[in-house]
Amino acid sequence: MKPKGTAGKLEKLGLRSRFDLVLHLPLRYEDETVLTAVDRAPPGQAVLVQAKIIEAKVVFRPKRQLAVLAEGVALRFFNFYGSQLKQFQRAAEQGLCVRAFGEVRGGTMAHPRYRIVAADEPLPDALTPIYPTTAGLPQAELRMMILQALDTENLDDTLPDSIRSSYGLQDFKESVDLLHRPRPGVDNAAAWRRMKFDELLAQQLSMKFAYRARRNRRAPALPGNGPLVNAFLKRLPFRLTRAQARVLNEITSDLREPHPMQRLLQGDVGSGKTIIAAIACLVAADAGWQAAVMAPTEILSEQHWRRFGEWFGPLGVKMAWLHGGSSKAERKRVAEAQIIVGTHALIQDKVELPRLGLAVVDEQHRFGVRQRLTLRRKADAAHPHQLMMSATPIPRTLYMTAYADLDVSTIDELPPGRRPVRTRRFSERRRNEVMARIRDAAAEGQQAYWVCPVIEESKEGVQTALETYETLARELQGLRVALLHGRLPSDEKAAVMEDFKGGRTQVLVCTTVIEVGVDVPNASLMVIESAERFGLAQLHQLRGRIGRGARSSDCILLFGERLSDTARQRLQAIFENADGFKVAELDLRLRGQGDFLGERQSGDPLLRFADVELDQDLVLQAQAAALRLIEEDPGAARRHVARWLGSRQDLARA
Repeated sequence: MKPKGTAGKLEKLGLRSRFDLVLHLPLRYEDETVLTAVDRAPPGQAVLVQAKIIEAKVVFRPKRQLAVLAEGVALRFFNFYGSQLKQFQRAAEQGLCVRAFGEVRGGTMAHPRYRIVAADEPLPDALTPIYPTTAGLPQAELRMMILQALDTENLDDTLPDSIRSSYGLQDFKESVDLLHRPRPGVDNAAAWRRMKFDELLAQQLSMKFAYRARRNRRAPALPGNGPLVNAFLKRLPFRLTRAQARVLNEITSDLREPHPMQRLLQGDVGSGKTIIAAIACLVAADAGWQAAVMAPTEILSEQHWRRFGEWFGPLGVKMAWLHGGSSKAERKRVAEAQIIVGTHALIQDKVELPRLGLAVVDEQHRFGVRQRLTLRRKADAAHPHQLMMSATPIPRTLYMTAYADLDVSTIDELPPGRRPVRTRRFSERRRNEVMARIRDAAAEGQQAYWVCPVIEESKEGVQTALETYETLARELQGLRVALLHGRLPSDEKAAVMEDFKGGRTQVLVCTTVIEVGVDVPNASLMVIESAERFGLAQLHQLRGRIGRGARSSDCILLFGERLSDTARQRLQAIFENADGFKVAELDLRLRGQGDFLGERQSGDPLLRFADVELDQDLVLQAQAAALRLIEEDPGAARRHVARWLGSRQDLARA
C-alpha cells in the first residue's frame, strides 16, 4: 500500500484503483531513444545529450545555483538540494556521464531532466511518456506506478471477438501497452481509437442499463385527461404550435405509464416550454398528486409562480412558492399545495412533499446531479416522474452521449408573432451612440435592459452594475433607471421587477439574473456591457429576453478595445446566428463538452478521451455496439461498464 501522502496525490488526479493507473494515459511523449550532439541541437527543441561529468560546484551568478560542467555542455540548476551536488561530485570522481534531456542554449542546459549513467549504458527502446500529474508527484514516480499496474493488472479483453471484428478494434492489452510504451515511428492511432471506443461504449451501456432499470420502477400513473387540464386548455387564449402539441403528447403519454418518466424538454428561447411544463403539472394535480417546479434563481422561480398563479388561480388550484426567505408558515403550506414552485429551498431537509408525482427542473444544467436526485427523493412512496427543461438546446452529438439515458423532446419552432432580434456590435468608444439610442427608445414608449457582468467587484476594464447604474441615472436624467441583481432582498427584487413590467421604469440595469424566465414584451432594447466576457449560450439567452412584443428589437453588444481571439469568435458567432440550435453547436466547439454541461456531472468529466464533436462516427458505432452487446452477451456488457466506470457512474443513474 502506498503512503498516505502519495495516495492523496493520486486521489487528486482521480486515480483510485490500479486500473485507473492503466487508464491514466500520457499527455505527450519525449524521445530519449536517440542521442544528439550538443553542437547539432536544433534551437527551441528538447533533445537528449550525453557527456562525461568533469566537476560540480555551487556558484553565484548572480543568484546561488548548481553548475555542472561536462564535456561540451554545462548544466545549471537554480533550485537544487545539497544531495544533488554530492551526487554529481561523486559521479565526476567515478568517471560517469550525465544523460540530460532539455533545450540547449549556447552550450548550456537549464534545469534539464537527467540521469547519471555509465558511458556504455544502452538507450531506452521506447519513447518517454509524460503524464498529467500534481504537485509533489514526480513523473518518474508516477511512471513507475503506472508501468507496475500495466504489468500486474488483468487486462484481458472485455469485448468478444465478434464485436472487435465488426468494428475493427485493436486488442485492449496491446492498445494500452502501446500507449504507455510507444515505439519510435510506430503509429498509435488504432490504440487511441480503441480507448475512445471503449469509453463511449461504457457510457452508452451504463445509460442503457439505467434506462432499463427505470422502466422496472413504479411511478404513479397520471391519466392526463382530468377536469383541470380540460378546463385550462379551453381557456387558453392561443393555440399551441404543432411542435408544442407534439411535445405535450410525448410527455402526457409518458405520464400515463406506471414507471417514472425521465424526459428532457429542450427548445430555443421563447419557444413555449413553460406552458408545456405547466400543463404537465396540472396532469399531476388532476390525478391527486403534487407537482414541484425547481428553478435556479429566486427571480425565475417567482416569475414561474406568478405566471402559474395567473393561469391556474381561476381554476382553484392550490399553489405555493418556496424560496430562501419563506416563513415557517409558508413552508408548512407546501404539504397541502397541489403545485409548488421554488428554488433550491425545495430540497431542504425540512421541506415535505409527501405526494410528489412530478418533479420539474428548469434550466437543468444549473443544478448538480445530487440536487436533482434529492428533489426526486422527496416523494414518500413511488418514484415521481421527472421533467427537465433547458433553453440552451443540446447539440445532437451531446445528447447522444451525455443525455443518452433520457427521452428527449424538442420544440423546434417559435410561436407566431415572435419578431427576430437585430444584433449589433458597438465598441466602448461608441458609448454615447448607445446612450442616444436608449433615449430614442424611451421617447417611443419602449423600455431597455442594460446588462452588466458583475455587481460591484472591481475588474479591470469592466463596468460593474453599481457603477453603470450611477452613471446612467446621472446621464439619463428625466428617465427612471432601476437596479436589479441577485443580492437584493426578495421584496426589493420583486418591487423592481413589478415596476419594470408595469412600465414605470424605462431602463433596468441588471446582472444576468434576468437571463431566463423574464418576460416584458415592451422591452425592445438590450445593451450587454463587456459582452466579450459572456459565454455564447449566455449571450443568446440574454438576447432572448427581448423581441417578445409587437415592435422590432435590438440587442447591442458593447465590447472593450482589447479582444482575445476566442472573444472575437463569440461576438462574431452571436452576430451571425439567431438560431439557438446553431448557437449551441458553435458553443460546444468553442467551450468543449465539460463547460457546456456545467455542473451536470458533479465534478467528474463526461469523457476523458473521446470528443463528441470530433469523434461523431465513434459515437454512432458505440451506440450500435451497446445495443448488440446487451442482447448478445449481457455479462460482457456489465464487465465492460465495471472496468471503465466503476464508482464513477453518474448518481443520476441511481
